[in-house]
Amino acid sequence: MNELLTRGTVWGVLLTLGAFALGTFLQKKTGRAWCNPLLLGSVFVILFLRLCEISYPDYQTAAGPVSWLLLPATVSLAVPLYEQWEALRKNAAAILSGIAAGVAVSVGAILTLAWIFQMDRAAAVSLLPKSVTTAIGADVSGELGGIPALTTAVIILTGIFGNLTAQAVCKWFRITDPVAKGVGIGSAAHAIGTAKAMEMGPVEGAMSSLSIAVAGILTALLCPLAANLLP
Repeated sequence: MNELLTRGTVWGVLLTLGAFALGTFLQKKTGRAWCNPLLLGSVFVILFLRLCEISYPDYQTAAGPVSWLLLPATVSLAVPLYEQWEALRKNAAAILSGIAAGVAVSVGAILTLAWIFQMDRAAAVSLLPKSVTTAIGADVSGELGGIPALTTAVIILTGIFGNLTAQAVCKWFRITDPVAKGVGIGSAAHAIGTAKAMEMGPVEGAMSSLSIAVAGILTALLCPLAANLLP
């Protein structure tokens, strides 16, 4: 089985899509928020690779086309933003301030944890860009001497956690403004959180989409400065 799969170049794509489809089916069947398709799909892929004794590099190579679609998918989030241009124009200052605050808190929290727990520099650097999309975070981590694979895993977990808890957090803290919801979700949980923001409403989705891009730029600028403060 191992040799049969690793000789091909399509099995990784089929496995990825199949695992996600199964996760989506289970979420619809159970109606449980924690049955996130991305979370369940990741678990299914890991179990399959372990059972078939397939190395991650082999799977990564075979699933490469899926990764290539990440950037176009992220860019396509500009469509809902364009549709909510008027809301963006009216709240530009508040939106940019909110995104900047979200990035500063995210990076500052990792710095604080790194100092408290005396984290290894490579591990700490890998966690700094945890709240931006994988396409940006993995590159930033690699350039600063981090571990891109660890960064990718943390980014995915951050997004899934944000997706699962977004509505509850907004309810607990009585956040009712759609612009504030979108900015908070996008700044903290990138594209995976944005999927939840789009379910909550068009304004939330548009503001979350904008937050992904701006937070990515600010994180790429702030992470090198934060890395210099690590021991």
